[in-house]
Amino acid sequence: MRFLKLLSAVRALLSLSALVVTVAASAQDGAALRARHEALQGELADNAFQRPLVLESSREGDRVRGDIHAVLPHSFGVVAAALRDSAHWCDILILHLNVKYCRARGAGADSALDLALGRKFDQPLEQAYPLAFDWRVTADRADYQALLLLAESGPLGTSDYRIAVETVPLDAGSTFVHMSYAYRYGLAARLALRGYLATLARDKIGFTVVGRDDEGEPVHVGGLRGVVERNAMRYFLAIDVYLDATGLPAGQQAERRLEGWIDAVERYPRQLHELTREDYLVMKRKELERQQSVLQRAD
Repeated sequence: MRFLKLLSAVRALLSLSALVVTVAASAQDGAALRARHEALQGELADNAFQRPLVLESSREGDRVRGDIHAVLPHSFGVVAAALRDSAHWCDILILHLNVKYCRARGAGADSALDLALGRKFDQPLEQAYPLAFDWRVTADRADYQALLLLAESGPLGTSDYRIAVETVPLDAGSTFVHMSYAYRYGLAARLALRGYLATLARDKIGFTVVGRDDEGEPVHVGGLRGVVERNAMRYFLAIDVYLDATGLPAGQQAERRLEGWIDAVERYPRQLHELTREDYLVMKRKELERQQSVLQRAD
């Protein structure tokens, strides 16, 4: 009996210690994000995006990563409420050209998102690649929120997918957000990407300026860093337009999100243009209808 009581006390102490460590880490992360906002004031005010946004990318070994810091014109309460629901993330991710299907399942620590990734045109789900994200809210406080999406493997030998989002309030009507998107690529992915970059994507560029040509025009990053920058921007814009549509009647939100996303990416045609506005809308409307039908059958 004494042993059981002692064991119970130890467990309680360990739980309390874990809680204290978690709260302390969240506070520290929130402070770090606010400090990052202060450090980026100049770049947020003056950049090529014509909005308070900074994009950075890196490549280390077999891992590429894109980071976006931006100010969102929404209160922290609105942003936190939207992002802490895993089902909302399906509404966000499906806006991306290559996401053909998304289903949220589980709850709490067991939450996950089942995706299907495909080509940039209408195709059967059977031809898409399944990708499962573990979905976690790692911090949810009144002044700081953090979420994490992790997937062990992806198409063509890619792996270790990670989408992380953290936010802090700035004032009553704005929120500072940091979103990172990263993954690893193996030999198969390296070979496939090399072929893609040499053919279909030979003229595609990222956003980061890495130099100037002989005429003084900016030279933008290409290769794998260009790829990760373009996709990081697409996912960030999906979050942005999702938030923009939250104040509309429920029946109008899906269409507004689709229109908002394609309009947003077309502001950066050199990097992000893939489809005409009408082709994108037709494709995504079909995919949303199919997704709803699949989910209804599953329920």
